[in-house]
Amino acid sequence: MNISMAAGRILEGRLLRQIGAPVVILMILAMLVLPLPAFLLDVLFTFNITLSIMVMLVAMNARKPLDFSVFPTVLLVTTLMRLALNVASTRLVLLEGHTGPDAAGKVIEAFGHFLVGGNMAVGFVVFAILVVINFVVITKGAGRIAEVGARFTLDAMPGKQMAIDADLNAGLIGEDDARKRRKEISQEADFYGAMDGASKFVRGDAIAGILILFINIIGGMVVGMIQHDMPFAAAGRQYVLLTVGDGLVSQIPALIISVAAGLVVSRVGDDQDVGEQVVGQMFNNPGVWYITAAIVGSLGMIPGMPNIAFLSLAGIASWAGYAAGKRKKLEAATVTKEPELKPETNEASWADVSPVDIIGLEVGYRLVPLVDKSQDGELLKRIRGLRKKFASDMGFLPAPVHVRDNLQLKPTGYRISIKGVEVGESEVSPGEFLAINPGRVAGPLDGRATKDPTFNLPAFWISPGLRDHAHALGYTVVDASTVVSTHVNHIVQTHAAELLGRQETQALLDHIAQESPKLVEDLVPKLLSLSALQRVLQNLITEEVSIRDMRTIVETLSEYAPRIQDPVDLTTHVRVALSRSITQSIFPGAGEMQVIALESAIERTLMQSLASSQVDSMGLEPGLAERVLRSTSRAAEHQQDIGLPAVLLVPAPLRWSLSKFLRKVVPDLKVLSNAEIPDHRTIRVVQVIGGGD
Repeated sequence: MNISMAAGRILEGRLLRQIGAPVVILMILAMLVLPLPAFLLDVLFTFNITLSIMVMLVAMNARKPLDFSVFPTVLLVTTLMRLALNVASTRLVLLEGHTGPDAAGKVIEAFGHFLVGGNMAVGFVVFAILVVINFVVITKGAGRIAEVGARFTLDAMPGKQMAIDADLNAGLIGEDDARKRRKEISQEADFYGAMDGASKFVRGDAIAGILILFINIIGGMVVGMIQHDMPFAAAGRQYVLLTVGDGLVSQIPALIISVAAGLVVSRVGDDQDVGEQVVGQMFNNPGVWYITAAIVGSLGMIPGMPNIAFLSLAGIASWAGYAAGKRKKLEAATVTKEPELKPETNEASWADVSPVDIIGLEVGYRLVPLVDKSQDGELLKRIRGLRKKFASDMGFLPAPVHVRDNLQLKPTGYRISIKGVEVGESEVSPGEFLAINPGRVAGPLDGRATKDPTFNLPAFWISPGLRDHAHALGYTVVDASTVVSTHVNHIVQTHAAELLGRQETQALLDHIAQESPKLVEDLVPKLLSLSALQRVLQNLITEEVSIRDMRTIVETLSEYAPRIQDPVDLTTHVRVALSRSITQSIFPGAGEMQVIALESAIERTLMQSLASSQVDSMGLEPGLAERVLRSTSRAAEHQQDIGLPAVLLVPAPLRWSLSKFLRKVVPDLKVLSNAEIPDHRTIRVVQVIGGGD
């Protein structure tokens, strides 16, 4: 019963929210044509002021513009409400204005008498000043910021999309995060575009306020003198005060809404609200307070100046500087103390022998915040994401990346090692962004020229303020953490076969044994040793073949291991069994496979060379080997230029030796044998390699 009642209340609340907005709009439109009593007009004017204050407070507490994405709609509705109230109050002023100062309600009377002292000239001047401030200063500035923000946001969208795709491909984010970030980029562009248009409503409201003021004054004078026989002076005083009060009670909420619009579109940063930013950036520096106190105190010592006011403010500024300095000292005192060093022992022990890190990352001291958990370092999160993505793609879990600082490195340098051997080193600039030139950019950037450490592409280190500009020019912009993590990911992918050791192979078998224990038990160690299995898996990984389908791999090895023990021959049979997944990864879908092939003459020469060789490789004449390498490299580059994968199709006996021969010179080339092509796939030879090229 309670559940059904709660569900009913939820449905009722949802229905009220759905019909609430249309009802409010209809009520606002009704105020344009229906007469309102003075009491109801007071309530609506009070509600208008309250709503404008709420909007400004929400705008101040929003940490980023999208936190208040409904603001353009709110801006339109509040503007329409003010205009409707102006029409309703004008009707009441002209109909009942001759009866007294409270003819249009107590709110208009209060604004016409109390705020401006009942002086119509003062009220008119105050109204004019408010209109100028709102129309010329705040609204125009906010509209310009929204216009520029919309243009730069739209220009930067392609670069931001590329950055999201790069993070997704590198494993830094998942599909859900990528989808969420793309949606935020689209919403940001829509928001600034809507704000650019909504600001025109505010400017139009200010112009309408001026016109309504003059129309009400002229209309009131005519009504008072002609219809009610009022003297000119009395009619002028009565209707001008009512009109000015009406204008002030409308312009003050309009000014508050305009200030809120300026606060929303001029926000920079998305980690603090306006109050936190102002206090943290303006009032947290004791040196600024002391200098301000000295200057203000010096002005207070000049004869003829308001000495008490200046000296009082100088004293307050000095106290604020002292409080800020004391607060900083307390923050510094709360820093955790360094752990005490253990007493040194005289005898050496096995604890003094530290094992070599499988994957090591050493950073300079300026990069320590990137890997410090207490400082919410992004690099550790990215590396964990890369390791998870690698395990999902390749089929085994590599060793964790051991991160440590190294004072011997440059302050902004880092070094990547595999089994204690350095395999990569570079420098990054924390606090700046690396704008990478992917090959098609609209122009240069104002930054420090460098090279992308992963792919050696031309790049620039730029300040955060140039990030959107770089996106608009077509650069791929990443931060320092992304640069390092991408480099680590590339190194891990390149040395993946080395990372599959005995321990990882055994862990992989244990994982498979949880679902198929008999399958693993029949293979290792009865038919095949663990080292032979490791070698087969390393051969597959070396040629970028995923070992995720371990069930097929183990079943194939169990079939051929009783007759064959050579890891290369076993790898060949496993590749044939994985032919569908291999070809699918290179040529997605079921379309035609456009490949490179060998000329029949060079194919016979290579077969003869392999048959006469005593080892598992080809002994080619140097000149012929150079021509084959050059021709293959040229063919692979042509395939990549036209957007096709570089795949060489050869007879099965040649596949292993030729792949090993070409791998170092043409690393992007995939070598497939005829036996590895599934029956349902169609092949078309687009290039032929000959030894005479």
